[in-house]
Amino acid sequence: MQVEMDMEGALNARNQVGIQDFVLLDETSEAAFLSNLKKRFCKDLIYTYIGTLLVSVNPYKELDIYNKKQMDVYMGVNFFELPPHIYALADNAYHTMLAEFSNHFILISGESGAGKTEASKKILQYYAVSCPSTALLNTVRDKMLMSNPVLEAFGNAKTLKNDNSSRFGKYMDIQFDSEGDAVGGHILNFLLEKSRVVHQNHGERNFHVFYQLLHGGEEDLLHRLGLDRNCRHYSYLTQGECAAMPSVNDKNDWKTVKNALQVIDTDAIDAHHLFGIVASVLHLGNVKFEPDGKGHAGLNEKNAELHWVSNLLGVDANSLKEGLTFRKIEAKTDQVLSPFSPDHAVYVRDALAKAVYGHTFTWLVNTINASMENTDPSKKTVIGLLDIYGFEVFNINSFEQFCINYCNEKLQQLFIQLTLKAEQEEYEAEDIEWEPVQFFNNKIICDLVEERHRGIISILDEECLRPGEATDLTFLERLEEKMGNHPHFVSHKLADKKTRGTLERGDFRLLHYAGEVTYCVVGFLDKNNDLLYKNIKDLMCHSKNPIVRQSFSCMEPDSRRRPETVATQFKSSLMKLTEILVAKDAWYIRCLKSNESRTPGQFDEALIRHQIKYLGLMQHLRVRRAGFAYRRKYEVFLQRYKALCPATWPHWRGDAADGVLMLVQHLGYFPNEYKMGRTKIFIRHPRTLYATEDAFEKCKHQLATRLQAKYKGYRAKGEFRKQKEAATKIETCWRGAQARKERDKRAWAVKVIKQFIKGYMTRGQAKVTDNSEYLAFVRQNYLNRLKDNLPETVLDKSTWLAPPSVLAETSELLRKLHYRLMVRKYVRGITPQKKTQLQLKFIASSMFMGKKESYPQSVAQPFADSRISDEDINARVLQMLHSEHIKYSVPTIKYNRNGFKTRPRQLILTQAAAYMVEEAKIKQTILYTALQGISVSNLTDSIVVLHVTREDPKDKGDLVLQCKHLFELVTKLSIVANKQNVVRVLQGSIKVEFQAGKESAVEFSTGPEPTAYKAKNGHLMVVATRARPR
Repeated sequence: MQVEMDMEGALNARNQVGIQDFVLLDETSEAAFLSNLKKRFCKDLIYTYIGTLLVSVNPYKELDIYNKKQMDVYMGVNFFELPPHIYALADNAYHTMLAEFSNHFILISGESGAGKTEASKKILQYYAVSCPSTALLNTVRDKMLMSNPVLEAFGNAKTLKNDNSSRFGKYMDIQFDSEGDAVGGHILNFLLEKSRVVHQNHGERNFHVFYQLLHGGEEDLLHRLGLDRNCRHYSYLTQGECAAMPSVNDKNDWKTVKNALQVIDTDAIDAHHLFGIVASVLHLGNVKFEPDGKGHAGLNEKNAELHWVSNLLGVDANSLKEGLTFRKIEAKTDQVLSPFSPDHAVYVRDALAKAVYGHTFTWLVNTINASMENTDPSKKTVIGLLDIYGFEVFNINSFEQFCINYCNEKLQQLFIQLTLKAEQEEYEAEDIEWEPVQFFNNKIICDLVEERHRGIISILDEECLRPGEATDLTFLERLEEKMGNHPHFVSHKLADKKTRGTLERGDFRLLHYAGEVTYCVVGFLDKNNDLLYKNIKDLMCHSKNPIVRQSFSCMEPDSRRRPETVATQFKSSLMKLTEILVAKDAWYIRCLKSNESRTPGQFDEALIRHQIKYLGLMQHLRVRRAGFAYRRKYEVFLQRYKALCPATWPHWRGDAADGVLMLVQHLGYFPNEYKMGRTKIFIRHPRTLYATEDAFEKCKHQLATRLQAKYKGYRAKGEFRKQKEAATKIETCWRGAQARKERDKRAWAVKVIKQFIKGYMTRGQAKVTDNSEYLAFVRQNYLNRLKDNLPETVLDKSTWLAPPSVLAETSELLRKLHYRLMVRKYVRGITPQKKTQLQLKFIASSMFMGKKESYPQSVAQPFADSRISDEDINARVLQMLHSEHIKYSVPTIKYNRNGFKTRPRQLILTQAAAYMVEEAKIKQTILYTALQGISVSNLTDSIVVLHVTREDPKDKGDLVLQCKHLFELVTKLSIVANKQNVVRVLQGSIKVEFQAGKESAVEFSTGPEPTAYKAKNGHLMVVATRARPR
């Protein structure tokens, strides 16, 4: 029973990127089919359905659609509910098998390079992830997955169209128990292309395993097998001239194959024998024959390659040499050796190589089957995977292409039969009249090939068996005799003049369902015979290599009956396969190549059109579309579209069929547009369905709005009630928590207050339990307050907090430490310049502090090194004083002795004397030894009197100066002259002696404005203002 079609996903997505199901195309023309396929391919949508058939276009690039997340999305989902995908087909086949407990198979077909092998891998990977996981399943899963790299190594090769082309047909049964667990598997193989072992076309390679062994094998292994890594040294690997491929890493693949052999239970001994057989084939290809004097094939007994072959195959070297150069003919009791010609010896050598490789491949498949064999006798269901070679059309088509295309004809016949059968059964089950479908029945072509006594295979076998000189051309002549009037057969001899120009004399052409294919008969007989002489078979049956011995023993070497030809064996295998497939429900995957150059994103319409034709996709579409394109169970159809009819919305209480009838009548369906079956409605045209779907799209938006409004109101009310209840609960809990918190706080407060009061009352006593916490509080409180109110300068003596009595001693220690710390920081921060300033200020303070009123204002003013720069002193003066170092200079105003007139002067102090300078003249020199005293008043004036002793009455006497830098001048002068002890601060007046016997005085008083003038008594009167209080 086929999976019910669920097209809602395809209907909803039909206006997005093409049509997801070709059945829903408006027209079933090839142009519409191709256009839809291209539209989807250009958006990297490589999968499209034709009903339950999956069409896959190879994009030749990696797409992020095969990860675990994608697998999870498709697990257990209805077939058409999500976009087309190989996982959807695999999942539905699996769940249908479980639901119906029936057997299924998935047929994967297409050209070489279309992606068949990758498709089968994706299905196996999906089952490995999606099936229930058990220890047995994991073992079977690993063996199924790891059988792929082994079979690909021994059965795949590079061809002109595909770098990893399967050169054999494979059918794998995956066995499941009733719970859906994978419990076993079995593989059937068909028609291995053994001729590739000994011959490859230009640009092609031999089977992968040869290159993997040479490039990836360990040095020790190659040495034991007598091989080296250079492929050019082996005749069987040089014909295609394509040993290396950028798309294949033989070295890494070799590691994968070795690991896979372990997974499929191949032990190290069998693996060694297996690699020995592979190596023996390479050595066998290098065995060369030389003609002797009679023209017979000769072989040197010391031939190294021959000895390697005999050692690796485990046979006697002399017997092997005899088998390759002589044919043993038995006549009753006598045996006669008939020598071969060199050419015939090469044929026998190649036949042995093909037989050894072919039987080894069969042994390998049997080994895989044995490792996956299910030993549980209970009933099992299976899903088969048929990865079969696609229809092949080359420039030169030989025996292999004939067999492959015959296989495709047979499968196409089966495909049409099963599809029509499934359709017809569904129509009969629903009591719908079956309408005959017009389609091409390729039975005529199958009969042309396989019919007994009259088919091409029978004629080929007869030609191989008949006595006399049978050749490929005599076979063609027999075909022309028997098939002369057949509409699907033509040869050079039978063709008309126009067609004859396209055929060689050794060609014949068959008109397959997919198109015409021209076959060259050269090699047909040899490839069909595939004979191996009895003496060589006997030799192989007694081989010491267990794989060789086991493989050849099953051939019954003692039987006198001639073995079946390759074509007959293949025909029998195909018949057996057909019987297997007919007993199962079919699923189909049709793989298409997007272009010949394997370029990502390129869509070759001509190539795609050709594949669509020979894969029979249009035929399949027409079968699916014949009669009724869409069919749906009443319940599901009514459930989806009931909103379109007031009578069925929102609930239909009656029978579902009556509801559907009411619905379609309301929608205005014409009688010829639909049929009512027993359980389903059948709709003839996609446009009818689309019109219904469009109406539903409009309706559901309106319904959605109403439903949203109702639902939002319902949710809002419910949410409000929940929030109100939650708020009440939160308030209750919060108030309780707050009350408990308040109670605890009050209890704690009472306790603390009691302790505080007791501590206060006993604060003067020694530390006891009652006052310990109080005293600790007092200490902590005092220290915290002290921390925030520490003195910031050394001079601040008043801000230290008064301590409580218990901390008096501690407070004093802290105070001293803090002041010492401030002093330490201050001292460390004093620079040499600042130190000099402080020393000068200290001297000044010792002379003037508390004595002169203007002193406090001068404290903050720094002393300068000099008040007159060298540039401001006359150069002549500097020249006169060059021998003395100038310590200090300052501008002053001198009061003359005559009338106390003022004169600006420069006072320059050196280390020896003070000089009174007027421009370029030194007016007076005062030696420090003659400096008797320095007098200033106690007021705010800037008058300073220098008392000078005179040794000569003519010398000038005392000096009366006015200097705004008085404190700086006096301090500097006292230091330079070392006269700190002669500085006096006087009140009222200062006596001045300008000349001997002539005294005067400078009198000081206070007034509103500072001034100086000569009083009537002849004294200098200096008026000073009062100092502002600080």
